[in-house]
Amino acid sequence: MRGGEARCFYGVRMLAVLATLLAVAAPQPTIVQRPIPFAAKRKQEMRAYARRHYGIDSYRLRDPHVIVEHFTVTSTFQQTWNTFAPDIPDPELNELPGTCAHYVIDKDGTIYQLVRRSIMCRHTVGLNYTAIGIEHVGRSATGILSNARQIAASLALTRWLMARFHISGRNVIGHAESLSSPYHHELVAALRTQTHSDWNASAMKRYRALLAKA
Repeated sequence: MRGGEARCFYGVRMLAVLATLLAVAAPQPTIVQRPIPFAAKRKQEMRAYARRHYGIDSYRLRDPHVIVEHFTVTSTFQQTWNTFAPDIPDPELNELPGTCAHYVIDKDGTIYQLVRRSIMCRHTVGLNYTAIGIEHVGRSATGILSNARQIAASLALTRWLMARFHISGRNVIGHAESLSSPYHHELVAALRTQTHSDWNASAMKRYRALLAKA
């Protein structure tokens, strides 16, 4: 084996070892499957949305670079599921497909998966093409941060996703931080400054500090 080939071979081996170590350091938490309906019609609506907003002719989420934390402003998981399940225009932007998130974390720490990670969800304007969305049942980031079971589940899920997709801590953001993401991209001019107030910079500073702890 020549010198260049050897370096390439050992480089690939090292990346594989590092990936394994990351997986061990961040094991997959228990995830309960509660899929919302996402049939062909909704996928085609997501594809059309991606064309309008990102210039991407696909509904698929490939190689995500960002994880966006949200809270639901609901009291129960079932209320959240009932919001995301219908494929109807959202009341804020009146677009299709209906809004959704990939995961929802209940107050008791149960992690639910609603949508496959390979499918885009409408959860953050400007980032849906490259972001995994995590909702937390609750009405404030402070309440979620003070709920030991819920925040432990959130950190476990986020760490696992970071390891699986090689997402850095600086790209774990709150919805309110969406406009400052280097991955923010929006073709519809009227929506280029659209964001929400959940998980603001102060709350996310606390969240990322917890995330960085072993």
